[in-house]
Amino acid sequence: MQISTRKIVVAGVLLAVALVLAVTGLGYFPVPNVSDSATIMHVPGIIGAVLEGPIVGVLVTFVFAIDAYIRFSGLFAGLPAYVPVVVLALPRLFIGLGAWLGYRALKNVNEIAALAVAGVAGALTNTILVVALATIWGILSWAILPALLPQIIFEGAVAAIITVAVVAAWKRLETGRGKSSV
Repeated sequence: MQISTRKIVVAGVLLAVALVLAVTGLGYFPVPNVSDSATIMHVPGIIGAVLEGPIVGVLVTFVFAIDAYIRFSGLFAGLPAYVPVVVLALPRLFIGLGAWLGYRALKNVNEIAALAVAGVAGALTNTILVVALATIWGILSWAILPALLPQIIFEGAVAAIITVAVVAAWKRLETGRGKSSV
């Protein structure tokens, strides 16, 4: 498989964005529930998947996977060492695939709707996999799901809005119709 220069550049730019969000902490928002923080760390991976396919999405979300592992692996004290990797890192790698599948399903019907669905699908992929795996390992209880619902809605809505805004602007520039008013 050959990867194009464009995919490498887009992945590099989005990796840089993800690194800035991770290192500065701007990718996380404090929320008053059991998770303690909502995130937008998945958004660069969603955008990468929509623009250049699931491979770029996976590469970009690798930063989120590592950052989540570093930030939250302390919550897994007393469990086998592989559990934080399975619960915190592995699910993040599927965000790009979920977003890409959501986008591809509606791309030919309505581009803007497809972008919004990609944002929501990527955010839900993250949340569903992490919460399900944490519940399976006994770290969380299914009883906390109602408390997480507002955060799930917030993260999905924010991911949809940012994905639509960034990708629609990018695609408009690609067509040569983007004009500067400056």
